[in-house]
Amino acid sequence: MATGDAALVLEGGGFRGIFSAGVLDVMQEHGIYGFDSIWGVSAGAINAVSFKSRQIGRSMRIVLAFRDDKRFMSLWSWAKTGNITGAEFMYEEVQEQLDPCDNEAFNANPLRMYAVATDTMFGTAAYLPCESFPRDVVKVRASASLPMVSNRVKVDGHLYLDGGTADSIPYAVALGLDGAPRVAGHTPADRAVVVLTRERGYVKTNATEQMYLRSHRYDGYDYYTDALASRAERYNESRRQLFELEEQGRVLVLEPPRPVEVANTGSDGEKLLTLYLQGRRAATEKLGELEAFRR
Repeated sequence: MATGDAALVLEGGGFRGIFSAGVLDVMQEHGIYGFDSIWGVSAGAINAVSFKSRQIGRSMRIVLAFRDDKRFMSLWSWAKTGNITGAEFMYEEVQEQLDPCDNEAFNANPLRMYAVATDTMFGTAAYLPCESFPRDVVKVRASASLPMVSNRVKVDGHLYLDGGTADSIPYAVALGLDGAPRVAGHTPADRAVVVLTRERGYVKTNATEQMYLRSHRYDGYDYYTDALASRAERYNESRRQLFELEEQGRVLVLEPPRPVEVANTGSDGEKLLTLYLQGRRAATEKLGELEAFRR
C-alpha cells in the first residue's frame, strides 16, 4: 500500500457528474477510502458529500429520481427563484428529507473536504472547507451555482458562483504545485486520483463564457469577467499539465471513454444511466491502480 498523503479531485459539469458518481460508488463498494482530502467543483462537490458521508448510490439516485422535477433544475426554477437549480428544493428538501445526507457520518469522517467556488469580486478560486453538515451545505451550493442562471451565494461575507470559472480541476492546489494557492490547514498531497467528466480528447471553447459576458450581468466585476474570458484557455492548459503528471505517475486520471452526450442541464434518463455505468466501468477497470493510489 502507498504511503503519504493522497487526494481525490472531482471535476464538475452539472448532470455529467453522474459519471463521477459511478466511479465513487465502485470505490466505496470495494472499500477504497484512505484519502486525506477530497476536492469537489460544482457537481463534484455534490458528489463529494455522499462520498464523505459514505452513502453508496445516493448521488445517482438523486439525479435519476429528480431529473424531470421542475424544482430540481429547470427554466421554471430559474424564472421563479433566480436559480436554475432550485436551492431550497435541492439543498433543503432533498438534502434533509427526500434522500437525506447522513450528517452524523459526514461529520464523524476525518476526510477533509473542500468545495471550490469562484469569488465574484476578485475572480479567484476559494477552497471552502466543508467540516460540518448541515451548516456547510451553503458552501456546496456556492460551488454549484452556475453563472447567469444562479444568484450569487454569500459565505462569510464573500459572494460566490460556480468554482469551475476559477479552477475547474483543482489538482494543483491539492498537490501544492508551484504557483498554486496554499490552503490553510492543508498539507499538500503526494499524489491524487482525478475524476474528469469530459473525455480525454476534449478541448474547451469559450462559447459558453462569451454568452455570459454578452449578458452584461457581471459588468463592473472586472476581475470576474476576466476570469470568464480566460477560462477556456486556462482549462485546456490545466488538462495538458494534468496528463503530464499522469505520465510521471503522480496522478491517476479516470475519464469517460468517449464524447459525453449529456449536457450540463441534460436530463435524458437513458443517457444519464449510460454515463453512470461508464463511470462504474472506468473504476472497475482501474481497481488495482486505485488501491495503489490511496494512503
